[in-house]
Amino acid sequence: MIDANPFGKILDLGCDDGIWTIELAQKMDAQKGNIFGIELIRKRYKAAIKRGIIVKEVDLNENFPFPDREFDLVHANQVIEHIWDLDNFVLEIKRVLKPQGYAIICTENLSSWHNIAALIFGFQPFSLTNVSRLGPIGNPFALKAVQGPSYITWLHTRILSYEGLRDIFIKHGFLVEEYRCVGYFPLPSIIAEFFAYVDSRHAAFPIIKVRKTQEKIKKVKLRKV
Repeated sequence: MIDANPFGKILDLGCDDGIWTIELAQKMDAQKGNIFGIELIRKRYKAAIKRGIIVKEVDLNENFPFPDREFDLVHANQVIEHIWDLDNFVLEIKRVLKPQGYAIICTENLSSWHNIAALIFGFQPFSLTNVSRLGPIGNPFALKAVQGPSYITWLHTRILSYEGLRDIFIKHGFLVEEYRCVGYFPLPSIIAEFFAYVDSRHAAFPIIKVRKTQEKIKKVKLRKV
C-alpha cells in the first residue's frame, strides 16, 4: 500500500510518540529531515521529537502549519474519528499534499457487525462509547478502561461507515486507489482477516489509500445561524 520514495516527505497526523511514524518512514525509505508529525499531547510530542521527527504541536481541527504542496504522503491512523470538522481535515490533507501525492487513512467502521449488533440490542455502538471523560457510555460490553480518556482530544466525535470514509474523500476530489479492511470482531485474528477480505463493508477497521488529482482547493464554510 505504501510506495517507497527515498526523497519523499511524509506527514503523520496524530503521530503520538513517533514509534509507528518511524516504522512508516522506514517502509517508505524516507530520510531523516523528511519525517514530520502533528501531535497535540505534550508528553507524546516530546517523545516523537526525541526520535528525530519534526513535530508541530497543533490541534488537527485547525489548519496544518505547513505550506501548500509540501508532502508526498500524509498518514492518519485512528485519528479521523476524533475530528469534529471533517471537511477542513480532508481539505488540509489535500492542500499540503504534492500533486499526485497520496494519503493513507485508517479508522473505525460504524457499519461493522459488532457496531450493528450493539444498535440492534439498543446499546451505544462500540465505536461511540468513547464520548465521555467519565468512561464508556451506553454499552456495558465496551472494552474500554473504566476511567475515561485522559485528554479531551481522545474522545470520538465522528465515526464513519465503510462507504462514508470513501465518500468524503471522493467528494473532495481524491481518487481512491486502494481500499481494504482488517479485523472482524469477535473472531480471532487469522479467521478475521479472511472475513475482512470477503466482507469488507462490515469489518472493524477500513484503510483507504487516496491520490490527490485536483489542484484546485475549495474551502467549505458553514453559515452562521
